[in-house]
Amino acid sequence: MGDVYKAIADPTRRAILDELTDRDGQTLFELCSRLTMKHGLSSSRQAISQHLELLADAGLVRTTRQGRTKLHSIDPEPLRGITDRWLGHDRKEH
Repeated sequence: MGDVYKAIADPTRRAILDELTDRDGQTLFELCSRLTMKHGLSSSRQAISQHLELLADAGLVRTTRQGRTKLHSIDPEPLRGITDRWLGHDRKEH
């Protein structure tokens, strides 16, 4: 779970997750364009690629290939562990 906290601690990575939530299955080029236009982030493609790798290591992003194209998608499952920890459905009313 520590990797998930580290991954979402960075504002650029949160913006990437926001963009993948808005439109899943984006290429690196599409993500870079959307981050520049919508968030004013002017990070290089290499920097965004490194952010995507960290998000993937935390289990928050999946990549698939369609021919020569690499698509990035969000995987919200690791976030459920965080919400279940403090907001779980098993909580007793006080």
